[in-house]
Amino acid sequence: MQLTGIHHLTAISAKPRENLAFYTGVLGMRLVKKTVNQDDVSAYHLFYADGKANPGSDLTFFDFPAAPERRGSNSISRTGLRVAGEKSLGYWRDRLKKAGGHTGDVTEVDGRLTLPFEDSEGQRLVLVDDGGMGSASPWERSPVPAEHQIRGLGPIVLNVQDLALTEQVLTGVMNMRRERDYAAPDAAARIHVFAMGEGGPAAELHVIEQKDLPMARQGAGGVHHVAFRTPDEAQYHGWTQRLNASGVRNSGEIDRFYFRSLYFREPNGILFEIATDGPGFATDEPMEALGEKLALPPFLEPRRAQIEAGLKPLG
Repeated sequence: MQLTGIHHLTAISAKPRENLAFYTGVLGMRLVKKTVNQDDVSAYHLFYADGKANPGSDLTFFDFPAAPERRGSNSISRTGLRVAGEKSLGYWRDRLKKAGGHTGDVTEVDGRLTLPFEDSEGQRLVLVDDGGMGSASPWERSPVPAEHQIRGLGPIVLNVQDLALTEQVLTGVMNMRRERDYAAPDAAARIHVFAMGEGGPAAELHVIEQKDLPMARQGAGGVHHVAFRTPDEAQYHGWTQRLNASGVRNSGEIDRFYFRSLYFREPNGILFEIATDGPGFATDEPMEALGEKLALPPFLEPRRAQIEAGLKPLG
């Protein structure tokens, strides 16, 4: 039983209007689902993805009026986004610098060309050249040319205080494999690469141990959790059984309507999710109209008027 890659990553924004403008207008991603946090319906849950809302391309945000994240250990510290080729990275360097905010330089890291940058709330991101491997689903209405569009999620970087504890769960419970390590580009430490499924940049966690860092405090500009792909419900149920048999405390199976979820914390406290590839975001909206209206799962639909009244206009 194998996880097949990164399913989605969910971060936190205290400025949903700016968030929407940046991720669709600057990064050119498609808003594929405008819905609410199912556990706190006063908050939007915005999903940005590729043109066909494929699993593994979703970067999502909870709209929480939180203080800025305090950076530190035991947190997800950078989110990879895949693009195809050195020319694309040059395009993005120029585009991001023109848009303002913090943008680094194109640098080779772990054998791949990368471009680190941040959004206006300090969300740490990095574009990673995946060599154009695998299929892509560009969005025809994106302001970014198809050949330069973001293809999906790339490596996710975790900072932990105790690598051995995290590794025990990644390899012993989640069946990942430790593949290699490399020097951290901005710290005197090594980053350890754990791969799942067929591996490659869409299916890697990069873990850095820094025992001397203070604990992070979650907030705006930070990450809430990362989710991993499982292809179908049969394997999803298998993961539930495996977590229970391994003594890993978890949420139990949760139906999020667009996918099935299973949540747990690894030993350093970072929230993980295992999510099914389906049913998908076109379950309640036609593919061509994804994200254009507020979508609610059936169990929340009777409360639509109340929910809409409590949400801020996005413009």
